[in-house]
Amino acid sequence: MEGATARPTPLVIDRLTVRYGERVGIQDLTLVVRPGEIYGLLGSNGAGKSTTMKTIVGLQRPDSGSVRVFGFDPTTGGVEAKQRIGYVPETPLLFDALTPWEFLEFVASVRRMEGEAVTKRAARYAEALQLTPELHQPIATLSMGNRQKVLLVAALLHRPPLLVLDEPFHSLDPRAVRIARDLLRQHASEGRGAVLISTHTMEVAERLCDRAGILDRGRLVGEGTISELQGSHSHNLEEAFLKLTREDEGVRAAVESLGQE
Repeated sequence: MEGATARPTPLVIDRLTVRYGERVGIQDLTLVVRPGEIYGLLGSNGAGKSTTMKTIVGLQRPDSGSVRVFGFDPTTGGVEAKQRIGYVPETPLLFDALTPWEFLEFVASVRRMEGEAVTKRAARYAEALQLTPELHQPIATLSMGNRQKVLLVAALLHRPPLLVLDEPFHSLDPRAVRIARDLLRQHASEGRGAVLISTHTMEVAERLCDRAGILDRGRLVGEGTISELQGSHSHNLEEAFLKLTREDEGVRAAVESLGQE
């Protein structure tokens, strides 16, 4: 139990199950993201990462179990939970007719942020990510990488205590990936909150995350610090991932079969 002076826990997921008809998206998932932590949710395509993210932000209702964001249920206490979240979805959701600047102004109005603070903060993020030349161009004309940068700025804009980022580095160039990683580390290290990031790229997890959970077919099959996952199952995270998801033999067999042609 947290004491009176303890920092509230950013995210607590307890025995979460989500179904799509007969198909199980998430099965009995339990995990905690602590204050000041960057937690990686790892898994192959279809493992349940995006379902988990959507449930955290209140876009998907659980069939059983619970999610708490700083103690608030995203389903029944949606406003309180969402005020504390910055979200980057798996698929970019932007208004193509707007410019990035107009979109950020819209996000700021929803967040009830002061105009001058928004202007300065958005401009700093845009300059760091080399997005400034595109700020007043229609979003419809932007590349996928620049669209992703807009989403990242929008998620960071109100300095939320919990960032929920679904494959946030998708389509970004190496410079932008490096800057985004550093921004996330800064966000966590300065005590502003915590970060939950989903990825199927092991290098991202190794370089960025304090702890990670490995999802396989909707179930958590491994969890720990990166060094714990590596040390318990192999010499690197990729091998650990393949062993825990029981894909190592399949990968080996697939490569061998290709070599027989």
